Amino acid sequence: MSLTKEQRAEIISTYGRNDKDTGSSEVQIALLTARINDLQPHFEANKKDHHGRRGLLRLVSRRRNLLDYLHKTNEQSYHEIIKKLDLRK
Repeated sequence: MSLTKEQRAEIISTYGRNDKDTGSSEVQIALLTARINDLQPHFEANKKDHHGRRGLLRLVSRRRNLLDYLHKTNEQSYHEIIKKLDLRK
């Protein structure tokens, strides 16, 4: 259900400015996206898990707030991360 250390390290190295960069908006958005994508099969199998769905909506909201912040501060980086993570259809 959760991300392994290797998966987290790979995401951080891909989206971070360096290997220790875990606080930048890009890395946080990528980590939240990975967690959200990891939870999708659970909710397809367990349609009545409303308590877990509340947690999922909280993750989505947190990612949305980070994306809004990134859009205000660094629009180029915002468009790059949207394209890399394939968030817009």
